Amino acid sequence: MYELIITEKPNTSKKVAEALADKKPVKKDLKGSPYYVVEHNGREIVVGCAVGHLYGLAEKEKSKGFAYPVFDIEWVPNYEVSKDAAFSKKYLDAIKKLAKEAKDVTVATDYDVEGEVIGLNVVRYACKRKDARRMKFSTLTKDDLREAYEKASPHLDWGQAEAGETRHFLDFFYGINLSRALTKAIKQAGMFKILSTGRVQGPALKTVVEREREIQKFVPVPFWQIELNGRLRSGEIVAWHEEDKFWDKGEADRVLKTVQGEKKGKVASVEKSQFKQSPPHPFDLTSLQTEAYRLFGISPKQTLEIAQELYTSGWISYPRTSSQQLDEKLGFKKILQQLAKVDEFKVQADFLLAKAKLAPNNGKKTDPAHPAIYPTGVEAKTGEKGGREQKIYDLIVKRFFATFGDPATRETVVAKVDVNGELFVARGTRTTQPGWHVLYAPYVKLEEAELPKMEMGDAVEMVKIVMHADQTKPPKRYTPASLIKELEKRGLGTKATRAEIVETLKRRNYVQGEAITVTDLGMKTVEVLEKYSPKILDDELTRHFESDMELIREGKKHEPEILKEAKEILTDLLAEFKAKEKQIGDELKVTYTETRALLTTVGKCPSCGPGNLVLRMGKFGRFIACDKYPDCKTTFKLPAGGLAEVTPKVCESCKNPIIKMIKKGKRPQELCINVDCPTKRMPDVEEKACEKCKEGKMVLRKSIYGGFLACNRFPKCRNIARLPKQENAAPEKSET
Repeated sequence: MYELIITEKPNTSKKVAEALADKKPVKKDLKGSPYYVVEHNGREIVVGCAVGHLYGLAEKEKSKGFAYPVFDIEWVPNYEVSKDAAFSKKYLDAIKKLAKEAKDVTVATDYDVEGEVIGLNVVRYACKRKDARRMKFSTLTKDDLREAYEKASPHLDWGQAEAGETRHFLDFFYGINLSRALTKAIKQAGMFKILSTGRVQGPALKTVVEREREIQKFVPVPFWQIELNGRLRSGEIVAWHEEDKFWDKGEADRVLKTVQGEKKGKVASVEKSQFKQSPPHPFDLTSLQTEAYRLFGISPKQTLEIAQELYTSGWISYPRTSSQQLDEKLGFKKILQQLAKVDEFKVQADFLLAKAKLAPNNGKKTDPAHPAIYPTGVEAKTGEKGGREQKIYDLIVKRFFATFGDPATRETVVAKVDVNGELFVARGTRTTQPGWHVLYAPYVKLEEAELPKMEMGDAVEMVKIVMHADQTKPPKRYTPASLIKELEKRGLGTKATRAEIVETLKRRNYVQGEAITVTDLGMKTVEVLEKYSPKILDDELTRHFESDMELIREGKKHEPEILKEAKEILTDLLAEFKAKEKQIGDELKVTYTETRALLTTVGKCPSCGPGNLVLRMGKFGRFIACDKYPDCKTTFKLPAGGLAEVTPKVCESCKNPIIKMIKKGKRPQELCINVDCPTKRMPDVEEKACEKCKEGKMVLRKSIYGGFLACNRFPKCRNIARLPKQENAAPEKSET
């Protein structure tokens, strides 16, 4: 009899096995599902794995059509719910078989709400047990995993498990019922289109709509500013009238008239002040996502995916954390000593190791499960230099360094220049002692504006004085990063789900763009729901349930009472919705039709006058075709993978439309749809033998992206290669 340890993913099971094995772990296989057999202190241990959630929620009895409300649900194997989860069956079958001969079961899934639900379901449904031991760890290093095993709790974290399960039930109740209500409403209007909303998705969309309304209602107010360009012996100076913005044009004209034509001014005062700039706090997930977007343009969702990979590789701590605090028990000195062995981190690590005391500048935010994000010290092999994985890892390491740094000293100089009784103000700020800036380089983005040396009474020669007309600007649109920050501020969603919520709004065509703009469909959906069923968008109700989830985790409330309240609220809400189903459907139908046309129209057809090129789906995938078919049979191919997004741009070379191709894990690419565009002209390339199959030749092929090399034995050999750089006539446009 052995002990069975269950991890969340295959690569984690390998890490756990290697950490616990007194000798080399033995890898075995059950019909495609890997597991490991190890000996630890004379005890036989088998380490198996899930692949994320092996169980999902489904109706006990499947409803016909889009009937609602639905509350009678249960956990079932994921492969029974979704075809996409078919691969998970072999992992579930393997756990069931391994559990039959196991004396004890230990759960080693990620220590958070989702990980606890995964472990709970595996224990009670696959292992047929009521409880299990629980390992708790924040990194996948050998020392941490061994300690987690030795100090494992004798029970699951039942508060966390119950809170997680309650969240799943709530999200399912809201998601399936509200989405069915919307879908049935538009179906009643004579159109079949699956629409969706949910417990958090609706309030999140309303948040973006509220900002869009502010922008639309905004009325710009004109103002005027007066700029002075002057020259001292020590250098040039730019100053602005101390009034800053003049809201009265007459007053601005009066001041300009007073100073216009003056040849000299004098320095009326010079004030210097210094302030200390504290080091940044350690990263929680939200601050990592916003910083990665600010610096690299990497979306919050992609940042989380990359951070998760860094964690499972053992290079950083668990990323799904709300904490901005690092405990000295983590062993800062040991981590820094390991990082000092890496060439690019040696200088900073050695500098910190020389400090008398290592104390991070912890923030206020905490997390009961995990500390802030930090590097483990294990040497990371992130692959491509300058690649996204390497950038995120470097950012995390430098942020870790910076939290231990000394405060930086910044000096501000405010000088006032008197010109015929009117005062102009020049401001300069510079760093006098860099402190933590050195440790966080090159990610410190601060303006350095130094004024020339001057003293009170110094003469200032007037170069020019100019009046500028401007107007107030509307509020800025949300970016993916600022939106997840706003959702956190409003208590909507969780640290692990907010990025996915933003992506869902885009996939549903409710919003679009990096500067997030609400589509007509998104705007109209909110308007209709506000008119007929405003509770669907009530963020206060969502916050209420989020608070309840925390109380469950603390053992102060329990699942049955929360679900009972949710069912009562939803039953009343859906009854109100159903009474107005026809009106809601009619209004949504018109907007959806208009939005679909807007999002699928690529541009004017180059072959016929009146036609438009539109995105289409055919037997062999997506393509672009003229909407005047069969009169016009113009078509353009599209790549099989990724998403195609319409842009308003036109190719400067051939005047065909430009689309944006989005592929997972890669930068979006803007490219001309014309395969024969002059920018994609094919160079002369010498045919060479295929290095992969050794039988074929690498020949020139053409795609929407331009030329590339491919083996002429395709599909038997699928080897492809880029064209030589010097021969590639036109670089592809891309944007982050």
